Amino acid sequence: MAKNTKYIFVTGGVLSSLGKGLASAAIGMLLESRGLKVTIQKLDPYINVDPGTMNPFQHGEVFVTDDGAETDLDLGHYERFTHAKLGKNSNFTTGKIYDQVITKERKGEYLGGTVQVIPHITDEIKQSIFLVSHDVDVVIVEIGGTIGDIESLPFLEAIRQFKTDAGASNVIYIHLTLVPYIKTACEVKTKPTQHSVKELRSIGIQPDILLCRTESYLDDDIKAKIALFCNVGKDDVFTAKDVDCIYEVPLVYNKEGLGDNILKKLNIWARAPKLDAWEEMVEKLKNPRLSVNIAIVGKYVDLTESYKSLNEALTHGGIANDARVNLQYIDSTTLTEDNAEELLSKSDGILVPGGFGSRGIEGKIIAAKYAREKKVPYFGICLGMHMAVIEIARNLLSFEDAHGQEFDPYTPYPVIYLMKEWYDEQTKKVEKRDEDSDKGGTMRLGAYPCKLVPDTFAMKAYKQEEISERHRHRFEFNNDYKDKLVEAGLIISGTSPDHELVEIIEFKDHPWYLGCQFHPEFKSKPGTPHPLFRDFIKASLKNAGK
Repeated sequence: MAKNTKYIFVTGGVLSSLGKGLASAAIGMLLESRGLKVTIQKLDPYINVDPGTMNPFQHGEVFVTDDGAETDLDLGHYERFTHAKLGKNSNFTTGKIYDQVITKERKGEYLGGTVQVIPHITDEIKQSIFLVSHDVDVVIVEIGGTIGDIESLPFLEAIRQFKTDAGASNVIYIHLTLVPYIKTACEVKTKPTQHSVKELRSIGIQPDILLCRTESYLDDDIKAKIALFCNVGKDDVFTAKDVDCIYEVPLVYNKEGLGDNILKKLNIWARAPKLDAWEEMVEKLKNPRLSVNIAIVGKYVDLTESYKSLNEALTHGGIANDARVNLQYIDSTTLTEDNAEELLSKSDGILVPGGFGSRGIEGKIIAAKYAREKKVPYFGICLGMHMAVIEIARNLLSFEDAHGQEFDPYTPYPVIYLMKEWYDEQTKKVEKRDEDSDKGGTMRLGAYPCKLVPDTFAMKAYKQEEISERHRHRFEFNNDYKDKLVEAGLIISGTSPDHELVEIIEFKDHPWYLGCQFHPEFKSKPGTPHPLFRDFIKASLKNAGK
């Protein structure tokens, strides 16, 4: 633990999806605006070791850090709102904690003692928090799940103990709860909040601050009532008001005085918040001059949290172009040659995102073909790049059965294939993988360098020769077909420094057509939109104005 490091624990009650991740990110942003250095950590109760093998329908997006950690999507919020550099130690699950404890037990590190939830599991949880405590002023820790869930009890017990370990003056607990408005009674109801706080206090945690999620600002009488029944001061009850866009959340908190309250409770002296640039960004986002329609052709379109970072990166690209980005989600399983014109013709740009598995693949290939032939700006991300390569091979090289080995292991033209052996920049060693390898251990994960080719869309966007982007994929571009694909019009505009791995492809004589092997959405922020999203939206606006 770093000297004088302060800790903020964020919990949630009543029900899930209240926005603990956004609340934690917004608190981090407010503290940064006062000159403090923060980091944010997510502790999740589920037993999976990480979200990497979980279906996006169940858990939403898997966010990837520079060091290759597959993490909860809330880490995306943390990075978008703050300058915190997150990594493997920024997300711990029950599975990861238990895995570490069992590994120690197998090695005899507990000297034959009986391994128990208390103290061994709770100690491991506390140690995970200390791992991110160096060189920062404040550590914000979000506890996943809802108060009352049996799964989260070891984490809550650990953070209860933490106040004694770190010192009472260095720890505060912030509880996010719900104050619903009941239309038939024409009033807000505080009982859910009272019960949630009672549940939290029953396990030994007295919240210092309450964030009350509600539709409009709470009046002083309601705050006083909540304070009385929840054993906090009236000035410690804050409205977490519903907003039009997520980037307004820190501004609402600041208006309520949350930042000042946190600093007072943690005995921190800091400057007044500098929020001018953030306020300008929000104003630009809410009142843009232009508008553009973007089709997202994917198979997880019924649950938009599956594409959380992607949606935000498109919004950031709109901010950079003073444009509102209207997203049209198209289920790739329903897209055919017959209805492509009907479904795609109203879009100014087409984006095919990443994904796994064979479901909906043919629809994505049709989308890539439509964009290429109709000269509609196209952005293919990871799997979206693969779709573009397969489409060009099939329709311009007459390799009718061309495919990726993920979808057809026996294709005679595997233009996308499983590379059995490759040098991993993360581990600095040769890695081997095959179809029987563990799903969580066969991917290229995290940040890898890429060299760009002059006079390409990629170079015009980045304006530098070498970049670093985050990856999450298993299959690669097959160099055996490189020459033929280039003859057909494919442009390879970015490769690994040794030129063995194709990272970015484009297509000649097209207003903007680009596919990348990596996930640029993971590094986009509202104040610094990612160059590829910025230029994709710019090209789509130009297409809209034709």
